[in-house]
Amino acid sequence: MTELTATTSLGFDEIPIISLAAIDGPPDERHQLADRIGRVCHEVGFMVIVDHGIDHAVVDDVFELMDRFFALDEAERALIDKRRSPQFRGWESVGSEFTNNRVDVREQIDIWSEWPLSNAADSAIHDRLHGPNQWMPADILADQRDITLRWMTELGALADRILGLLAISLGLDDDFFSELFGDQPMSLTKMINYPPTPSGGAGVNAHHDTGFVTLLAPGTVAGLEILNPAGEWIPVPTVPGSFVVNLGEMLQSMTGNYFVATAHRVITIEPRKSAAYFHGPSLDTPLDAIDLDGRFVDAVVASPRHSAAGFMASADETNSGVSDMASRRRADTYGEQLWNYFVRSYPDNVARHHPDAPPHPSFA
Repeated sequence: MTELTATTSLGFDEIPIISLAAIDGPPDERHQLADRIGRVCHEVGFMVIVDHGIDHAVVDDVFELMDRFFALDEAERALIDKRRSPQFRGWESVGSEFTNNRVDVREQIDIWSEWPLSNAADSAIHDRLHGPNQWMPADILADQRDITLRWMTELGALADRILGLLAISLGLDDDFFSELFGDQPMSLTKMINYPPTPSGGAGVNAHHDTGFVTLLAPGTVAGLEILNPAGEWIPVPTVPGSFVVNLGEMLQSMTGNYFVATAHRVITIEPRKSAAYFHGPSLDTPLDAIDLDGRFVDAVVASPRHSAAGFMASADETNSGVSDMASRRRADTYGEQLWNYFVRSYPDNVARHHPDAPPHPSFA
């Protein structure tokens, strides 16, 4: 089992592989696991987990579903075209999404948690993200809904348990984050199909994730890379039966940069499929800083990497010269964070369905 190798002031040169076998063990073993994961999330922000308890059939069924869907002709895939969804749900063709103002060379299906549409005239603009998913007709793609919802339920439960370990590592009650999530959590599943990456491009360009915690089933083809503090792209190992886990900007913000959202990208020389689950709370969840023990604050102050860690820049910031992930802006709520992501990544969809929306992120 690979040990954490953040051994120099420049950072890490590989991604730790961590067994979760002790997650249900005696309290001392569970706390040791929590401390290790907390250290990894402070120093690296990425890990590969094994012994996680998710039945292999849950993952196998999702990849078999992707094989069937992405083998359909384009006219059939377009039955759930994302451009028809005011809530940004459904299938998008290669080149539809932009990351840091650069086109991503991938196609994907996006499925979000479903909650009733908001009809309140005075509701926040991000409440428009509530609504239905687009599902394929059963005679064209059988069992899509059942397979996807089982995946989201199983991975959501695992994400809650990982957040419990992270809470313990911060000296908090293990239910701190689950209590924070509210009664209408908004999580996302992406089922992604990457063609071989063209020279000079990326399957998905360098970015931070938006939310709390991401669980990725990476498939069998390599291509995911993360950026270490020395500016080197480090390949994430492909371990059978594992999940890749990384943190989003919400946890970075709420922990005062003690935990980090690490930049990552995908470049692949052959076709690649992966399935990602992004665990998120209710849209109105505030991103207030957590009152942490002084040792966590001191660790950030002592580390130039952590104290200077920024956030994904908006299009207007990028155009004005702000580096891709060097923004100092922080959203106030999860819904605001998500809305800003859609404005940044899907400007045409925002203009089509929400012409009254501000053209730039809403925070100051």
